[in-house]
Amino acid sequence: MADPAPRTTNLLLSLSGLLLLGAGAAAGWAYERASGGGQEAFEQRVRSYLVAHPEVLAEAADAYRKQNEGKQVADVADRLEQPFPGAVLGNPGGKQVLVEFTDFACTYCRTSVPVIEALIAANPDLKIVIRELPIIAPTSPDAARWGLAAAQQGKYPAFHNAMFAAGRTDMASIEGAARAAGLDLESARTFAASPTATAELAANLDMARKLGIDGTPSWIAGEQLVTGALGQAELAKLIAGAKAE
Repeated sequence: MADPAPRTTNLLLSLSGLLLLGAGAAAGWAYERASGGGQEAFEQRVRSYLVAHPEVLAEAADAYRKQNEGKQVADVADRLEQPFPGAVLGNPGGKQVLVEFTDFACTYCRTSVPVIEALIAANPDLKIVIRELPIIAPTSPDAARWGLAAAQQGKYPAFHNAMFAAGRTDMASIEGAARAAGLDLESARTFAASPTATAELAANLDMARKLGIDGTPSWIAGEQLVTGALGQAELAKLIAGAKAE
């Protein structure tokens, strides 16, 4: 997926300048008029302030990013928290929801497994909706399809853990994880190649594109979106923030 950062950064810088200009326009213009200055002098004062206080741009950029992420999440919220049947960790009926976009070939996703287990153990009301996002390795789509097949057979958590424990996404590892999870291999193989599995992965890729997600793991709680490996305390804070919205 294309990285939207350069385009966003330019917009943020422009926005920051406009916000500062707008916020001080009335007082600034009156002051400059009283002191014999004009628009050019006022703009120079704003520019000098920004050069002297560049942290203002970072603060404005962060605020804009959070606002924009919230809108992006809201646009797909009706689909985002509705899991593929069975692709859930924790309490399937839990009221607190954390969405994870993950890839079985992702090292950081693998290191997040014990963090997720600790979160679930500490919060019996937590439902973690898993969205397979096979973008890292050529074999990622095969692993993701078998993950959906495991969900369809009601054995997703066991397959999820076995797959990450294997540390590879070649077909031998996939089938080994499927055996360890107790899957019916022939049924899983058939489902993995089905239009249903294809449609689910396409939907996940579409949601990721709309959310600006181009890496895994990515976490969403409420309207908050964070990409990267997070510790238990950080994820718990993300979940608590969603509860407070």
